[in-house]
Amino acid sequence: MKNTLLGGLTPQEFLRDYWQKKPLLIRQAVPGFKGLLDPQGLIDLACTEDAQARLVTQQRGKFGLQHSPFTHDDFKDFGKAKWSVLVQGVNHFLPEATELIKRFNFIPHARLDDLMVSYAPKGGGVGPHFDIYDVFLLQGHGHRRWQISTQADQTLIEGAPLRILKDFKVEQEWVLEPGDMLYLPPQCAHNGIAEDDCMTYSIGFRTPWYQELAEQFLVYLQDRIEIKGTYADPDLKLQKHPSEIGPEMLKQVADTIRKVKWDDEDVANFLGCYLSEPKSHIFFDTPNKPLSEAKFVQAVDKSGVTLDLKTQMQCYGSTVFMNGDACPVSKTDYRLLRELADTRSLPAGTKLSTGSNGLLYEWYLDGFLTPTRRR
Repeated sequence: MKNTLLGGLTPQEFLRDYWQKKPLLIRQAVPGFKGLLDPQGLIDLACTEDAQARLVTQQRGKFGLQHSPFTHDDFKDFGKAKWSVLVQGVNHFLPEATELIKRFNFIPHARLDDLMVSYAPKGGGVGPHFDIYDVFLLQGHGHRRWQISTQADQTLIEGAPLRILKDFKVEQEWVLEPGDMLYLPPQCAHNGIAEDDCMTYSIGFRTPWYQELAEQFLVYLQDRIEIKGTYADPDLKLQKHPSEIGPEMLKQVADTIRKVKWDDEDVANFLGCYLSEPKSHIFFDTPNKPLSEAKFVQAVDKSGVTLDLKTQMQCYGSTVFMNGDACPVSKTDYRLLRELADTRSLPAGTKLSTGSNGLLYEWYLDGFLTPTRRR
């Protein structure tokens, strides 16, 4: 099936020919798209307590950078400076943003980072740079000129508060109108310049560093291994140099450490917990007047259940991972809960086992999901 979002390509064709390989410009990827909020709405969002936002200014070739929290006074007077505000995780605040992200379900959720929205008046931008992740740049309100380059030179301007390329050589450029979209693979240098009052919706897909994954896997293992016994050396021999680590000690400790084992199941469970773990600034609101478990189950049966906008849910085997926790379930319930993870909701009348209904109720009390509100 052809995909309007991908300019007539099927998802399979896009993944084969473009994903992590080369840029793709798609005119009218989302026909009629004007954006999900106006500039003032984005500034209001940037000023909320739990938003992650940045304010970038540029004057006489010098860039400035401020991080949230912001107040509305921070956006009042920029003089002659060009500026841009960028808000991360807009999908955690707007249901419409979550619906927009669902259009990209041909990419596994394990790769999704978030939806960032930026606003800039004419001339604003964040300078030429490159990212280490895949991104779809969907134009909302206004027009933005995108310049790109596949250059190998990634030398940055020294001392700049942003990772600005020192010598950016434009290879291609386009002006995007509302509904147009540009896909960029990792390491593709790009520079976006507002042609007028302009808002861009950036759907980003993370590419974790192997070093980070390895370090976090070791942290995961330390709570799951048990090596019994203590070091012992009843046959200790006199050493000529007491400061040297002896070969017998080295062998005994090395043999013990080699007892630490893991398999693909351990790695899968680690990934499920790690990739579904919310970022450190994210908190969940628990229900003010929680329903009893019986009334909750009745409400879910009548109207279904919906994940909170901030919730992250992954699945593997017969385990579902909810915001960093692993929850083994039956095979039948796994298929239903996988649907919840895929679509972020379950319809009315969905039948789960008593145990999984109890699990849903625990998640409800934690603020991870709620009975679907009937319109």
